[in-house]
Amino acid sequence: MPQTTDIVDVNATIAYLADELRPRLNQHPLMIGIHTGGVWIAERLHALLGLTDPLGTLDISFYRDDFSRLGMNPQVKTSNLPANVEGRHVILVDDVLHTGRTIRAALNEIFDYGRPASVTLAVLIQRDGRELPVEAQVVGHHLKLKKNQHIKLLGPEPLKLEIQEAHT
Repeated sequence: MPQTTDIVDVNATIAYLADELRPRLNQHPLMIGIHTGGVWIAERLHALLGLTDPLGTLDISFYRDDFSRLGMNPQVKTSNLPANVEGRHVILVDDVLHTGRTIRAALNEIFDYGRPASVTLAVLIQRDGRELPVEAQVVGHHLKLKKNQHIKLLGPEPLKLEIQEAHT
């Protein structure tokens, strides 16, 4: 049975992420959220930071290297990058950094649109279990979970975290 956790105050963590990202705003960044949880967090960060370029969104389903193992995502959403990424400083936002495969897929998709000057990764939660050498520059919280547990961000209103256990 899923258990909702109040270990992490999602709204306070998003405010912390905004504070950590403010020094990077002098580069006029383009913010991009990864569907679905990353978009919800990016929407709030975008508003808190007062960014003027529209928020970009990515659905990386077809860019996953484990697509055949996971199967088709039944809720595939469209990607929308409303501004050119070529030469831009990108802030890429996701809810949970775990294996690194989602971020690798997101970078592949972004580079299909152009070559950014830099990419800063901001995540609400970072957990152990990295399979690829991917590191977030801005992290809200580090959580250690059991192998059979994963984190799900529920939302968009209210945003809350749920720790789910896979039954074997």
